[in-house]
Amino acid sequence: MLENFNEIKVESPVDKLIKQIKELITTGQLTPGDRLPAERKLAERLGVSRSTVRDAIQKLEFYGILRTLPQSGTVVAGIGITALEGLITDVLKLEKSDFTSLVETRVILETSTAHFAAERRTKDDLAEIKKALKAYELKVKQGEPAIEEDLLFHLKIAEASKNVVLKSLMLIITPDIIKSFIQYKVCDDETEYKAFHEHQLVLKHITDKYSQGAAEVMRKHLHDVIDFSQLTVFQP
Repeated sequence: MLENFNEIKVESPVDKLIKQIKELITTGQLTPGDRLPAERKLAERLGVSRSTVRDAIQKLEFYGILRTLPQSGTVVAGIGITALEGLITDVLKLEKSDFTSLVETRVILETSTAHFAAERRTKDDLAEIKKALKAYELKVKQGEPAIEEDLLFHLKIAEASKNVVLKSLMLIITPDIIKSFIQYKVCDDETEYKAFHEHQLVLKHITDKYSQGAAEVMRKHLHDVIDFSQLTVFQP
């Protein structure tokens, strides 16, 4: 009987704020280009700390829903990606068998982004990828879950590919990837350390502009997740 019960998760203040902002966008009370109140004013209105507001904004930027502009503050990004993200999530309603499809799609996208990133990356791109990898390394060494930091590293590679369609598709499937990784407990300490070393090698090939090597390492890097999905998700 125990397996019929699902873990009850208490929403954090960050999650509640994210839900509020997304609902305001969905209902049309916030539209693309609208500017959010300053962090301090939002924190006072909601009765939370500024760090809570900052964390929520950073996560929504991660998903392409908000964008922070120099001297303009935080604004709502184009609604297209947000709408598509919601549509894909509603269509998939990820059943167990869908996880493998999601992983296979990710492999197709990410081998391409790694290939193009190695050809097209700039110095600024490399700095962003290294920054994301450092954040991932810190979480791994602290023994904490690093799923979002892991995917941020991959999204920075997608940005470096200079292919906006590939990046957009990554943004669409990223929320479902995070949800599935948590649900199926894909990552543990051993796999996190292995993934970190593979990330380092992908970064090296991108730095060296070795596109074929970057794509191949990325494919191998994601192969363990494919094996996991086939062996674990489909077992009776």
